Amino acid sequence: MRAQRVRDAAYRMRHHVLNMGEAQGQGYVGQALGAADMLAAVYVDQLTYRAEDPHWEGRDRFLLSTGHYAIGLYAALAEAGIIDPDELDSYGSDDSRLPMSGMASYTPGMEISGGSLGHGLTVAVGMALGLRHQGSQARVINFLSDGELDEGSTWEAAMGASHHRLGNLIAMVDINALQADGPTAGVLRTEPVADRWLTSGPPAAGMPSGWTATTSTPCWPHSTASASNSRRSSCATPRSAAACRCSRNGRRRTSCASTPTSGSSAATS
Repeated sequence: MRAQRVRDAAYRMRHHVLNMGEAQGQGYVGQALGAADMLAAVYVDQLTYRAEDPHWEGRDRFLLSTGHYAIGLYAALAEAGIIDPDELDSYGSDDSRLPMSGMASYTPGMEISGGSLGHGLTVAVGMALGLRHQGSQARVINFLSDGELDEGSTWEAAMGASHHRLGNLIAMVDINALQADGPTAGVLRTEPVADRWLTSGPPAAGMPSGWTATTSTPCWPHSTASASNSRRSSCATPRSAAACRCSRNGRRRTSCASTPTSGSSAATS
């Protein structure tokens, strides 16, 4: 069962995160615990990849804009078999391939060095354009935070994605209502997030809120498994950007937006 696999993976990932945080006595543990369900859904149920070949050209690209969430991504990479779970013990240590803020040059499976918020979606748009020009079927999935929506470059990239109708690009936004300077709504109000995505491009198709890992995986109701350790799915509606809105624990939510090319089939429920 898809949902059970995601739940079990998220549980193991949280266990990894707590162990890493305890070993170092520091780390962005809260963010990683909160994002575990989203990362599990991506790596266990959605992403096309080859664990033994992180640079395989046909892979889907997962871009972590929020470099400080790296501890959560390392747990996901271990769950996916891309890094050895034993290597998690080196998190944050000198000469470790797992620094506290993610660096693509160090860590297998990490596509970009995140941390300077507002750059992830712009890079993702460029990647998606390049892959489309190459005739690749690979997708680009960009994980953002709600605080990152304060950055103007994020919205420039969103408009660019809409203009170029990048059906191979998905943006996931972790809405935890808190950022370094305080509550997100007090710093710069970005709610309602799905409606703001709608103004950046084609109409958004919403997914009912109230998602939990006990009922479904977020944003990708249709999924097919391909051969050799790969998983693929779609989240699209005809001629529109798909914004999938999910809520957990009453406050934390995820919004996902995907801008499909014309002629794509509906895949929402």
